Amino acid sequence: MAVDLISMIAAGILTACIMFAAGHFFRKARGQRLPKWMMPSAVGATMIVFSIWNEYTWFSRLEAVLPESVVVLNTATSSAPWRPWTYAIPMTERFMAIDRSALVRSDAAPDLVRAEILLVQRWQPTRVVPVAYDCAAGARADLFGGAELAADGTLTGASWQPVGLEDETLQAVCNGG
Repeated sequence: MAVDLISMIAAGILTACIMFAAGHFFRKARGQRLPKWMMPSAVGATMIVFSIWNEYTWFSRLEAVLPESVVVLNTATSSAPWRPWTYAIPMTERFMAIDRSALVRSDAAPDLVRAEILLVQRWQPTRVVPVAYDCAAGARADLFGGAELAADGTLTGASWQPVGLEDETLQAVCNGG
């Protein structure tokens, strides 16, 4: 968030410099002065437009630099009263992804796959959730709190939850490794 604030202030300072140069040009070339309200209005408008652009494009900019092995599974958008424009065009605030290069298949049971789900949210640290999938049965088990999927395919400390063979995450995990 600090980087966003510094970037917005830098955009405002750049606009102030441009407006100062434009005012100087108009005074020297045409003998006219810019209205006094023009510089603060331009700086304020630039900072607002930059902030809106930054909010709307963070997801696409982040997605563009993700490795090819990372697959975005779904996104969540939001609207807020302090950002009234988001009611017209909701803003992507978080997404869920998997890294297919980090998938681990069980040697003893190839239909069992261990994956790490990446939960990414604007201005929050990325959370990594280890999950086991049973590709044949269409089930998943969250691997936290001591739960694990052993190399022989034995699941301990968790239970399988049916998600269905059509589940988007199950398909991405089972068809990606």
